[in-house]
Amino acid sequence: MNLQDIKGSYDAVFSLGSACNPALQFQRLNLKRFTSSPLDWSYSPFLSDVNRLFKNNFKGFMELKNMRVVNDKGDYVYAHDGAPVVPDKEIQIPTKSYVIQDTVYNIFSAHDFPIIGDQSWLVTYPSFKKKLNYRIYRFLKKVTNSESVLFVRWVANYDEAVELQSILSHMVKGRFNVLILNPAEDLEEITEVDWGLDRTCVVNVPNDPNSDSTWDHVLNGVTLTN
Repeated sequence: MNLQDIKGSYDAVFSLGSACNPALQFQRLNLKRFTSSPLDWSYSPFLSDVNRLFKNNFKGFMELKNMRVVNDKGDYVYAHDGAPVVPDKEIQIPTKSYVIQDTVYNIFSAHDFPIIGDQSWLVTYPSFKKKLNYRIYRFLKKVTNSESVLFVRWVANYDEAVELQSILSHMVKGRFNVLILNPAEDLEEITEVDWGLDRTCVVNVPNDPNSDSTWDHVLNGVTLTN
């Protein structure tokens, strides 16, 4: 499958990570129409973990007993659907956020738990989990009821892609495609890679997940159905 095959109209376009960049680009390109999906604003370094999450139907995802603080330095910002939260509009300093790891699935939250004085990150966990459960519900409902879905992932290897395509074939009732972007050092031009998968397109791209030109190229011709 190549980029030409990816072009077309979809009922939904979902990010599979690894970080926030695909979701941010979907917003810029008007490819997001409803609430964020469960992986939009998290960090999932390995697609194999996402595959396991899907295989388990999100069972146990971000349960409190499996979560731990891995960074309390304020290196990331607290955000709402990708937009930094600024408590004082005059000062314009965004609230910092804890980085919390789900130790079962090795997926990280970097924007959901604000650092506020001596307040524990646990204070905001109930509202976070409620919101996450709703996103999971909406995601699974959309995947089940849509006639066409595009899934996009930044960084994956061949074995992970094969496994993902197999898992999605059981999850998605309609037609689906997968687009994988693999960054490569010193690469200046986008190149297509043939992995021989009938529902998966793979491209090697310059190592800059924030490059608008890269996303404009690979998502050219991708639209949402009315």
